[in-house]
Order: sequence, then structure tokens, then C-alpha cells
Amino acid sequence: MLDKRPGAAAPSYSQYIFRKWLVLLGLLLILCAAAVFSISVGSSGLSIPQVLAALVGRGSGQTGTIVWNIRMPRVVTGMVVGAALALAGCVMQNVLRNPLASSSTLGVSQGASFGAAFAIVCLDAGAQVNASTSASSAISITNPYLVTLCAFVGSCLTTAVILGLSRIAHVSPGSMVLAGVALSSMFSGGTALIQYFADDVKVASVVYWTFGDLGRASWKEIALMALLTVLAFLYFLYNRWNYNAMEGGSDTAKSLGVSVDRLILVSMALCSLIAAVSTAFVGCISFIGLIAPHMVRPFVGNDHRFLIPASALMGSVILVLAELASRTILSPSILPIGALTSFLGAPVFLYLIFRRGVRK
Repeated sequence: MLDKRPGAAAPSYSQYIFRKWLVLLGLLLILCAAAVFSISVGSSGLSIPQVLAALVGRGSGQTGTIVWNIRMPRVVTGMVVGAALALAGCVMQNVLRNPLASSSTLGVSQGASFGAAFAIVCLDAGAQVNASTSASSAISITNPYLVTLCAFVGSCLTTAVILGLSRIAHVSPGSMVLAGVALSSMFSGGTALIQYFADDVKVASVVYWTFGDLGRASWKEIALMALLTVLAFLYFLYNRWNYNAMEGGSDTAKSLGVSVDRLILVSMALCSLIAAVSTAFVGCISFIGLIAPHMVRPFVGNDHRFLIPASALMGSVILVLAELASRTILSPSILPIGALTSFLGAPVFLYLIFRRGVRK
């Protein structure tokens, strides 16, 4: 017999929401644990209690220096950049109605890389520091704001083409991915031409920069990336119901009162901005924006009230763990984080394509 008392269905919905909150809490705990463990791993042999003591200001001076000046910036950068790229991928997949959309697959990161390389080589925004040091310290961005501006312009060019194909030519989602591949190839070719006409020092600077390195950003640059990522996150979360409406298509969203054109334009601009800033400061890091949203969808679904924060947390977890792997696989050498994420992300990308083909 059905329970017709008022509020009888509430516990079921409450449990549904509670499970999603548990997923967010679990991801947050995993992120904290991964961050602390990553800080503790290294040649200094710090224990987790020593790391925790240093984080609250009770450790020794040497331990505090290692934690706050050497290891903490890398971990925090991984958290911020991972969240930024995952947020961009999550929102792009929604507004473009394409589950394979991300800043890397649509060529946005490559456009930002081209703009940054142009600034480093043609506008003298980067300089070689010391050829005898490691790759992580061999390049210094002398004018990071100019590099960020040029990277943003490069990503906006890609975004404009993608939006034009989507809104004017009405191409299919699969065709947009192919267009992104073509744009990626074009910008990669442009970057190669810039390097061809540059001198040895500038070529080395661009090469070191494109490797991707989380230890390159200072606290000031981390603060800038974090500020822009938080602002974008707040805008995305504010429009969570609009993104949910977009799941039914543009026509459905319009019938529900959503300003679709403005939502797509502003969302893509913010995605381009946070992807460009991240690329400008740490280099090109691929596949984070593609993988993170798909990894959390089985647990939180397509409800953007939870998908947006879950994607950000998952992106941070992936990049923090990738940073840890880059320092430990061939220790004491540090592997390029961009190459590592591409190497591990490509099989996942192929799996997503295969799974979509099987479902059809």
C-alpha cells in the first residue's frame, strides 16, 4: 500500500542527494590525502606527521622551507590547474553538446600554446636562465601577463571558429571534434614555424615551456590562476540550472527561459580564459578536461549542481597524482607533466571513442 502522507517521498530524494554529497566529500578527502602524501614524498624523506606539523606552523625551519617553498607550490598548482581544465571540459561538453569536448581536443590549449610561444619568441616575454640546470628552472617567463594575454587571444581564435561552426554552419558534434583536430594541427604547425625562425636560446625556452611543469609558477601566479578559476567556478555554479536545461537541447533550454546564446558565449569565453591562463603559466597539459568529467558522471550523473564541483575535484586529484608520478617514476629526474598526462590520457580518450561506437 502506498504511503500517501505528506513528505513521504522526501527521504528517497534526500538519500539521492546525500549520496552525491558523499561523492563530493570522498573526492575532497582523496584530494587532501593525495596532496599531503605528495608533499611528503621526496629526497628529504619527510614523514606525514612532519608535513602536517609544517602545514600548521609547528615544524622546524628546514621542514617548513621544504614544504612551503619547494613542494607546496607544485601541489597547489596541480590542484588549481587540474580544477581549471576539468571545469573547462565539463562546461564545454555541455554547451557544445559534445561528450568529447575539452580544451585539448578542440584545439583551445594548442591555440593558447601558439599565443604563448609567439609572446616568448617574438615579444621577448621569456628568457633562458641557466642551460645547466634542470628543465623545470631553465625557462623564466619575464612578462607572464603578456604571455597570458597572447595565450588568451590564441585560445579565443579557436573558440571563435568552434562557435562559428556550431552556430552558423550547424555542424555535428563529431565534426566539431574533427575541426578541433584540424585547428590543433594548424596551431602546432604555427608553433613549429615560430621555433624555426627563432634563435637557439628562444627555441630552447619554448621547448622547455611546452614540456609542462607545475613547479614553474610562483605564489603570485598561483594566486592569479586560483582567482580566475574561482570566479569561473562561481559563474558556472550560478548557472547550474541553465546547464541542466541545456542537457535537453538548445530548443528545450530556450523554452525554459534560458538565454542560450549569451550562456554559450560567456561560458566558452571563461573556459578559454582559465585554460589559457593555466597553459601560459605551466605549459600545455592535455586530457585532464576530457577525462575528469567522464570519471565522475557514473557517480553524480549529469546534474550540474554536483557535476561541476565533482569535475573540479577530480581534475585536481588527477593532476596531483600525475605530479607525484612525474617525480617518483624516474627519481631524482622529473618527467614532463604534459607528456605524462598525454601518455596516460590518450588510452582513455580512445576508450571513450570505442565505448560511444559500441553504444551506437
